[in-house]
Amino acid sequence: MYLITTPWWLRFLYPLLTWQIKTDEKIIYLTFDDGPHEVATPFVLNILKKYNAKATFFCIGKNVQLHPDIYTTIIEEGHSVGNHTFNHLNGWKVSDEIYFNDIKKAADVIQSSLFRPPYGRIKKSQTKILKTNYNIIMWSVLSGDFDIKISPEKCLNNVISNIKNGSVVVFHDSAKAMERLEFALPKTLEYFSNKGYVFKSIQM
Repeated sequence: MYLITTPWWLRFLYPLLTWQIKTDEKIIYLTFDDGPHEVATPFVLNILKKYNAKATFFCIGKNVQLHPDIYTTIIEEGHSVGNHTFNHLNGWKVSDEIYFNDIKKAADVIQSSLFRPPYGRIKKSQTKILKTNYNIIMWSVLSGDFDIKISPEKCLNNVISNIKNGSVVVFHDSAKAMERLEFALPKTLEYFSNKGYVFKSIQM
């Protein structure tokens, strides 16, 4: 069970987190979780380049260690990166000590002041401490590309139907998401580019 758009009450309960970026301009903030991946991330980078779009990649530390060249390319091509823990830990299921140590380990290979909790799950106790060093980025629109039960068309509709100015949108540069990502990402970029939107990265 997951929500495509973030309800107001959740934003109210977690006011220290960034859910969207306030702007009256036609700006969209695409974000990609769980990479770098040897196939998905180069695909994403090529599509973004085609539309002169910038994005933010929330990377897993162990994947950065596996694919340092792809991680370097992300940065060289002008995108932002963020810490997504080293081992993709669920903050609800581990102690604060284990969670913070895992984030610290990821920080050794990911130099960024941006953090996104895997699964979007983080305790308030963890939030308060992390806010001293990180801007914790959540989202306003979830594509659902990780859900193998939905069609690529449904994934695209999740995004197109819900984006507004300043939306923070989640895709995944992962093997699991690839079938839906390949379909939905290019069409999202084409659709909103034609409507005069620009795609920016979240500043570190």
